[in-house]
Amino acid sequence: MDSAALQQFVEDQILEQYPALYRLAFTYVKNPDDAMDVVQESVYKAMRGCAQVQNREAVRSWLCRIVVNTALDLLRGRSREVLTDILPESGREDVYADPDLLRALDVLDERERTVVVLRFFQELKLHEIAQVTGENLNTVKTILYRSLKKLKAYLTEGEDERERTRHEGL
Repeated sequence: MDSAALQQFVEDQILEQYPALYRLAFTYVKNPDDAMDVVQESVYKAMRGCAQVQNREAVRSWLCRIVVNTALDLLRGRSREVLTDILPESGREDVYADPDLLRALDVLDERERTVVVLRFFQELKLHEIAQVTGENLNTVKTILYRSLKKLKAYLTEGEDERERTRHEGL
């Protein structure tokens, strides 16, 4: 495939996947403006590097990998920032995800969160997740299994606490 056709194909995939890429970014940065910045930076990186795509079927997972890496870079950069006394702007409600579920994702480490988000939010197949993360397929399966156990324990614990509080209020 010539480079112009490849570039057009990548552009088409970006336009088709844009809402999913935004949701993927949002699950990491948890802020609409930051998620938009991550997606825009990712699109720039994808268009700049589209010549390296060798397999049209891998474009979706390649785009996801770019978004995940860009979001993680943003988060790593923030962890080095010094906090100031500037008050954040008023919060906005997330229309894409359940806040309890987003909070639950925080109990996972970076690798676990990536696998869960790619599997259930982006609906990638396990072998696609292995491509995105650069992990072995069996490693991805293990990470997913361990992550789901952690999430279940966290969500069950929270459910038990809510149930106790409700009964105490009666």
